[in-house]
This record gives sequence, structure tokens and C-alpha cells, in this order.
Amino acid sequence: MEVVIFFGLLFATVFGMYYLFITARNKERMSLIEKGADASIFYSAKKRITPMWKIIVINIGCLFTGIGTGIISAHSLTNVLSPYNEAVLVLGCTFIFGGLGLLAGFKIAQKLE
Repeated sequence: MEVVIFFGLLFATVFGMYYLFITARNKERMSLIEKGADASIFYSAKKRITPMWKIIVINIGCLFTGIGTGIISAHSLTNVLSPYNEAVLVLGCTFIFGGLGLLAGFKIAQKLE
């Protein structure tokens, strides 16, 4: 029962955020049009040089590389830091190195564009 409530709340949250984004964007555009702004400002003339799928693949690859590095480093640290719980080390290192992997992917994607 708790799982159904959790996923219901998760869906409601995501839907609510999307709804607020769309309505706020629509209100902003309508107010600009009422003031006489040109509709071409809503569309970017700049074309993306790098396809979006390449950026997503780079970010996912860097994320998984960071997660793998975090797990390996956590298991090597359990021998050195024996008083600490192994699960805590694995979880902490996985998140730290996963985040560093995402930052690296972001920097690589910036260089592609």
C-alpha cells in the first residue's frame, strides 16, 4: 500500500511541476505578445551543432564510469578503514564519484558545443 502511495505522489509531483512550467511559459508568452513583441523571439535561430543523443550518451557513460570507480575505491578503502561500515563506504563513494562523473560529462558536453 505504501508503494502505491509513494508512486502516486511521485507522479503527482512530476505532473504538477510540468503543468506549472507549461502554464507559466504560456502566460509569459501571451503577455509578451500582448505588448507587441515579435513571435520570433520564442524560437532560437541557433542550431545545435552536436546532436542531443551524443550528449546524453556521454553523460550516462561518465556517470556509470564514476559509479564503477566509486564502488572499486570503496572496496579498496574497506581494507584501510576497517572500523567503518562497508555499506556506508560503498554508498558514499558511489555518490561522490557518480557526481564527479556527471560533472566531467557536463564539461565534455560543453566542449562539444
